Amino acid sequence: MSATPTETGGGQAIVRPAWAPPSLDSGRLEDPKLAAALRTLELTVRHRLEGLLQGNHLGLVPGPGSEPGEARTYQPGDDVRQMDWSVTARTTEAHIRQSVADRELETWVVLDLSPSLDFGTAACEKRDLAVAAVSAIAHLTSGGGNRIGAIVATGAHTNRVPARGGVVHVQTMLRTIATTPRAPDGTRGDLAAALEMLRRPPRRRGMAVVVSDFLGDINWERSLRGLAARHDLLAVEVLDPRDMELPDVGRVVLSDPESGRVREVNTTERLRRDFGVAAEAHRDQVGATLRRCGAPRLSLRTDSDWIADIVRFVAARKRGWSGAGR
Repeated sequence: MSATPTETGGGQAIVRPAWAPPSLDSGRLEDPKLAAALRTLELTVRHRLEGLLQGNHLGLVPGPGSEPGEARTYQPGDDVRQMDWSVTARTTEAHIRQSVADRELETWVVLDLSPSLDFGTAACEKRDLAVAAVSAIAHLTSGGGNRIGAIVATGAHTNRVPARGGVVHVQTMLRTIATTPRAPDGTRGDLAAALEMLRRPPRRRGMAVVVSDFLGDINWERSLRGLAARHDLLAVEVLDPRDMELPDVGRVVLSDPESGRVREVNTTERLRRDFGVAAEAHRDQVGATLRRCGAPRLSLRTDSDWIADIVRFVAARKRGWSGAGR
């Protein structure tokens, strides 16, 4: 399933449409080209997503909240689990303790940058699209004292960016992510281990966003379920057309960047059909697993307008938060 054609690096330059995220392939934090690319990405995200979630902050962390508020007299129909027994004992009259929603949201991004994402045959590499998705998440959840942090896993090493607030922190986090060294071929990613880093030790209730192509064995369900017990989840699936179908190009060399295996095959009609069926079955399995974990899935593709896909996804979520369409 994770096999990918070696045409990724081909000699033909990829034509980037206007909506494509900028290339962030730079190994140095101070590279001026990287700074310019990140600035372009920031302006693109801000221009097209500005105001998308205004008024819906509580929708990201649903529920009555956990911060204690004022006590008031018990009224028929109130939840007895909110009874404040100390006030009730002092006043000899039944009281409940109201709770207020925590308006400071802490978001953690688990970013999978394993070798299978160092690949792209359309407008960009999946790696660039994954960084762009993190930029959009940071913009949609920033402001109002909110904080965002990241756990970046390549399979070879894992980097943790502490959760902080502010524009400067977001810019620093994106530069750190963009300059994360690529893992060598033959390095297998471990999404489950990255999720466990976020799960333990337990952190305050917030939002957990998992950005990955979700290729390979689905051995991360238990870890994701553990996160769902404490956090709201969002899964961002990053895909390339070659993850789902093979072109009719005759003989081609396929390589699995996470196992190092290489195989030369002839892309016959039967092989292309079998590959497509297997790819679709794997995506269905990933979708079913995410649904069991309570994680909505946002799919982004290297051959599609990723900003438009995010806008449609968030607009649909907003209708659900507001009750429209019920």
